Amino acid sequence: MVKLGVDATFWMDDKYEMKFLKLCEKAGFDSIWLGDHFLPWHHSFKHNFFVWPVMAVAAERTKKIKVGVDVTVPIGGRYHPAIIAQAIATLDNMYPGRFYLGVGSGEAMNEKRFMGRWPSWMERMERLIEAIDLIKKLWTSVDYFDFNGRYFTMQNVYLHLKPKKKIPIYFSAIGEKAAVYAGRYGDRLLTANTLEVCRDKIFPAFEKAAREAGRDPKTLEKAVLLEGAIVDTEKTIKRIRKIHAGTTIRENFNEEDPRKIEESGQGVSDEVIRKYYMIYDDVDDFIDHLDKFRKIGAQHLIFTDFSTAPEKTIEIFRRKVIPYFKS
Repeated sequence: MVKLGVDATFWMDDKYEMKFLKLCEKAGFDSIWLGDHFLPWHHSFKHNFFVWPVMAVAAERTKKIKVGVDVTVPIGGRYHPAIIAQAIATLDNMYPGRFYLGVGSGEAMNEKRFMGRWPSWMERMERLIEAIDLIKKLWTSVDYFDFNGRYFTMQNVYLHLKPKKKIPIYFSAIGEKAAVYAGRYGDRLLTANTLEVCRDKIFPAFEKAAREAGRDPKTLEKAVLLEGAIVDTEKTIKRIRKIHAGTTIRENFNEEDPRKIEESGQGVSDEVIRKYYMIYDDVDDFIDHLDKFRKIGAQHLIFTDFSTAPEKTIEIFRRKVIPYFKS
C-alpha cells in the first residue's frame, strides 16, 4: 500500500497557527513534512521558520501522524551532524516513532552564508555521506568513540539520548548521480521529479546502486515529492510563478540571493509550470497521475499544495484521493 504525505511548508501563515495539522490527520494522511531553510526559496514567501520546534508542535497537536523534515543539510554549514543527531533523537524521545529524517546536500542560499564558501557538488555529497555515518554512530554507539573523518572529527564523543525507535533517513536525490549515493547510503530515497525522470533515471540508478552495495532495493522505500494544486488552478499558476517557479531552474541551487531566484521564476511559462507541477481541475485526472507513480514503484507520495485554499485540498484528499489509494 502506498503512503500519502503532505508537505505543509507553504501553508504556514504569519502567526504559524498551523490549523491544517489536525485536518491532515483526520483526513487520513500518513505523514506531514516541513522544509528546513534559513532563507526561503523566494523572497516574497517571507516565512523561514526554524523547523525543529515546529516539528515538535506538529507532533504535540496530532496523535499518530508521522512528521518529517524535507530536508535538513548536516554538511557543516548551518548544522553539524552531531546537532542533527541530538535534535531528532530528542524529538523521538518525546514522541517515539513519529519522525522521519530527510537529508540533502543543500543549496547555496542557505549554506554559503554559514560556510563562507560554496563547496563543489562532490564535496557536499562526501560531507553528507560522512554526516550520515556520524549520525548513525551517535544513535547506536554504546560507549564513547572517536570519529576521524575527512570533514568531521570528534574525540571521545557519546550521545546519551538514543532514539526510542529506529529513525529512517531519507536521502534526497534530485539528479541521477545523487540517486546512486542514495542507493548506497540512504535508508530510503526522497526525490522530486517528473514521472518520466523517476521511471527512466532516478529509480533505476537508486536500485542498481543498492544492489551493488549488497542491499535489496525492494526493502528500500522510494518517496516522491510532488507539487501543484487541484483547486484554484489558475490562481495557483500565478502564485507558483511568483514564489516557486525559480526552483525549476537548476542553476538556482547555486544562487545565494532569493530575490534573484524569485526574479528568474517570473519568466517561466504556463506550459513549463504545468509540466513540472501537477495542476489539475479534474480530481480523477489528478488521481490517475498520482497512481502512475505508484505503478513505477513509488511507495510514498508527498504532495505540496500551492493553492490558496488548503482546507479544500485536504477535503478533496479525504473524500477521494486517500480512499482510492487505501483501497
